[in-house]
Amino acid sequence: MRVMVLVKASKESETGQMPNEQMLRDMGNYNEQLVKAGIMQAGEGLHPTSKAKRVRFSGPQRTVIDGPFAEAKEVIGGFAIIEARSKYEAIALAHRVIDVHVDAGIKDMQMEIRPMFEAGECAGAHAAPEPAAA
Repeated sequence: MRVMVLVKASKESETGQMPNEQMLRDMGNYNEQLVKAGIMQAGEGLHPTSKAKRVRFSGPQRTVIDGPFAEAKEVIGGFAIIEARSKYEAIALAHRVIDVHVDAGIKDMQMEIRPMFEAGECAGAHAAPEPAAA
């Protein structure tokens, strides 16, 4: 089962504070292990919402909203796409990510684990079209 692990933004990530070198090294090592094991398919940290845009629509009207966005707990600070044998394995993998953060002194963190739709899972669903070349 493919899942997306969504790492919620923190006050620190929203101010643009980068993790310390040890944490970056530890996360890099852990991610490398997951890639070599064929578990991690993608993963990245995200810039703070001060560099973000939201696009909202209501009927034909489109609105672009500049960041930053007020509630850091409602935005994503990073993500990973992993292939797990079960939801329990996905949770165990997330716990190891949290351990790296705890070891770096981070006291508060929240992650969300969401199963991804697989091809053919939705009756009558069609694959999204490829984006047009720029």
